[in-house]
Amino acid sequence: MDQKVLITKLNYNKITYITTALYSGKQLLEVYLEPVEQKSILNNIYVGRVKDIVKNLNAAFIEIAPGKPCYYSLEDCHNPIYVKKINSPRMVQGDEVVVQVVKENIKTKPPKLSTNLTFAGNYLVLTTENTTIGISRKLPQEERERLKGLLEPYRNPDFGIVVRTNAAQATETEILTEYNNLKQEYEQLVQNAVHRTCFSCLKESPPEFLSLLRDVHQHELQEIITDDTELYAQIEKSGFPVKLYEDTMISLSKLYSLEVKLKEALQERVWLKSGGYLIIQPTEALTVIDVNSGKSIAKKNVQEHYLNINLEAAKEIAHQLRLRNISGIIVVDFIDMKEQKAKDTLMYQLRQLVKTDSVPVQVVDMTRLNLVELTRKKVRKSLAEQIS
Repeated sequence: MDQKVLITKLNYNKITYITTALYSGKQLLEVYLEPVEQKSILNNIYVGRVKDIVKNLNAAFIEIAPGKPCYYSLEDCHNPIYVKKINSPRMVQGDEVVVQVVKENIKTKPPKLSTNLTFAGNYLVLTTENTTIGISRKLPQEERERLKGLLEPYRNPDFGIVVRTNAAQATETEILTEYNNLKQEYEQLVQNAVHRTCFSCLKESPPEFLSLLRDVHQHELQEIITDDTELYAQIEKSGFPVKLYEDTMISLSKLYSLEVKLKEALQERVWLKSGGYLIIQPTEALTVIDVNSGKSIAKKNVQEHYLNINLEAAKEIAHQLRLRNISGIIVVDFIDMKEQKAKDTLMYQLRQLVKTDSVPVQVVDMTRLNLVELTRKKVRKSLAEQIS
């Protein structure tokens, strides 16, 4: 699949955003908006201070800045790097510990922290608490074994390595060079951490658009395009092949109808080609998607007609989850079907469709009320929250 990434500055509701848009042909697959005047804290590493231990939640609240508490699950507390430790074998109030922001604040929930620090490259990710060598499951088994064999001699008891899908396109020299760079970055941070004061930012993540470029499967990527010379210089410096769009007759965002597609992605109703439509309604606890037959009229077999609408809806739902970056619990009310075979067909197709998502999606089951339950991993804010 040939894909393009567009990176441009866009004015929306009087705010200027750095907009990163992933296209397949003319279809917009993903879009992220990063306010120029506001930096994301996602993946930043801090010296945090434990403010409270909440036993009934088995969690701690750790401040990364005065008055900025973040959620930390004590279940994830395996081998934290302490800068200052109160005399206790457990994490306690007053401890100063190295933490990384792994989820942004979403709705009313605070940011989420981890003591499993990650250092991401284009081909590898170094992790501090999981000390195994992991290989992307999207790679063929033969390729996975080759890459594991390459890195096995470099196994280290202090950290683990996750091999990304893009490693399949890299030479062994490129992979090992990146391994040494990440190792050096990790060791330098650990050495410096003990000399830094509480609330210090030990590592600031790169701009969001560069992090997103790392997550794109490079073998599927046809080109990266920007019309901004400043962004062009940053992308080129980071080692990504980038093209500068210089046509003064029509802007890059207009050429790809970016503003129109962005507006459509924020609407509640999504029309299907058959005449049916979806209603997408986010709530505090979950997102509800209702499938309606709308203007679509059955000429003969009604049940077959409903299956076809549901299959079309499933394809569009998989697209909309990715486009709007909807996460958490999702409940879909498909059009009711009587035959179990039709339900099984729908569930199978839905599971296949969500596999193309860059964020893990789990199709849980269909309930006795014929409601389909899904979950999608929460990492970044939804598109609606990015704009609001």
